[in-house]
Amino acid sequence: MTVAPAPGEILSTGSPAIDRRRARARAAWRRRLTVLAFLSPWLVGFAIFFGYPLVMTGYLSFFHYDLLNPPRWVGLGNYRYLFGEDAQIWPAVKNTLWFIAVAVPLQVLFAFGIAVMLTRAKAGVGLFRTVFYLPALVPPVAATLGFVYLLNPATGPVNTILSWFGISGPLWFNDPSWSKPSLVMLGMWGIGNTMIIFLAAVLDVPRHLYESAELDGAGAYRRLRWVTLPTISPVLLFAVVLGVIQGLQYFTQAFVAANVAAGQASQGGSVSTLELGYPEGSTLFYPVLLYYHGFRFFNMGYASAMAVILLVAAFAATSIIIRGTRRGVHYGTTR
Repeated sequence: MTVAPAPGEILSTGSPAIDRRRARARAAWRRRLTVLAFLSPWLVGFAIFFGYPLVMTGYLSFFHYDLLNPPRWVGLGNYRYLFGEDAQIWPAVKNTLWFIAVAVPLQVLFAFGIAVMLTRAKAGVGLFRTVFYLPALVPPVAATLGFVYLLNPATGPVNTILSWFGISGPLWFNDPSWSKPSLVMLGMWGIGNTMIIFLAAVLDVPRHLYESAELDGAGAYRRLRWVTLPTISPVLLFAVVLGVIQGLQYFTQAFVAANVAAGQASQGGSVSTLELGYPEGSTLFYPVLLYYHGFRFFNMGYASAMAVILLVAAFAATSIIIRGTRRGVHYGTTR
């Protein structure tokens, strides 16, 4: 009479080697199931809030969909219109590329400079760290509203102070030549997160490297150039990649500043209605145009096509930056 094995019991085959292999396989499967059980909340959230929207975005990019009627198949029509017929797409792309080319290097350099100064401060380091990091805690909408108020050409404190010295301040957010530089200044004001990352990286540089360089006669600049920068180069790469991706998705500050500045100008009699990318399309960034097509014009299929192109552009830019800086980035290895 044979007795069935209890649940979880490994049926002996008479060969100790085979039994050990089966036991190890069973233990490995249990470990995998345990890992999946702990990962399941993240996996479910990823599937619902990222995976499904990503798939639906790609799917709807081939349809005309206005949120009210059933999607209507148009094939590559949305992409043909995006690359050949939409007159606003290329000004939006130029504004976005301008912002990435100017704002990202300035923010990285400014955050790195602040971090280096904080490492050399002798007193009040905790206070300075707090002061430079606090702007990063301000919500983007509130920060933008504050900057629009400060840079108001008629009643703002900045132009008022400049007038005391006989300087006629610019129109800032109401001038197409100054609107994007004003947004760059807003971005540099809120570099607290990047500054903290750089500060941790600089403080983590081994002291013996500085001491060796100093013994060899290297001054402050040479120690910065040949010790600090190569050591923290992976952090610099991370900051640049993150800045480029955020620049491609730049929306909130530009949207709020344009609408608030246009509202102020309309009250003063300069413009009668809120215009897209005010003033004169200078703040019309790619994500702003995407938002208008999707949630103002209810052309969700075309907005999905724009989102797909934005995803491809972000992936391509990240790949190019990482491949292009492969030789200049030094990763610490342990042997």
